Amino acid sequence: MSIKTLIHRAAVAFGLLALAACASTPKPDVDYKSDYDFSKVRTFSFYDESGDVTGDNPLTLSDFQKERIDDALKTALEVKTLTYVSDPSEADILMSWHLDARDKTDVRTYQTPTYGAYGPYYGPYNRYSRYNCWSCMGTQTEVSVQNYTQGTFIVDMIDPTLDKSVWRSVTQSKLKGQHESDQGKYNEAAARIMADFPPY
Repeated sequence: MSIKTLIHRAAVAFGLLALAACASTPKPDVDYKSDYDFSKVRTFSFYDESGDVTGDNPLTLSDFQKERIDDALKTALEVKTLTYVSDPSEADILMSWHLDARDKTDVRTYQTPTYGAYGPYYGPYNRYSRYNCWSCMGTQTEVSVQNYTQGTFIVDMIDPTLDKSVWRSVTQSKLKGQHESDQGKYNEAAARIMADFPPY
């Protein structure tokens, strides 16, 4: 049995498609504090510790890349008629985002037909046929191994009085080492991530 191994390393460069990569992923996983009164939320600001990047494959985001993410999330809430205030002490709620990058390995096996020394094997019941009898052929197992970086993008909405998260959106996607400067892509992803805020 022969085994063919394909290895691909997903390179994640400084031009990380962090938030923008989430636009094509499944719907974010959202949870929230059920007894929290979201109707009182009118203004928002960013939490002091927002923008952290962690994981076993730590990435370095530049200031302008973080600003793109901040601007996209800000826009996503402003279209919901919430007002951004620069002073966190004046906000009804604080927004914090966090990116966790982890190295992952995807291993897949699949069967492919084998050929003998004289070409396709037709078998005793298909010896004179003019077409290939795929069901008569032997098979070999091939293995595909792909290394990649999985990004988990988390957005928390924090009550400043409780100093606790009352709403969370989690999105996972494979990160790509390509530069994305189109703010529209970030805005699209942020709108998807914040679609269920507030939860009413």
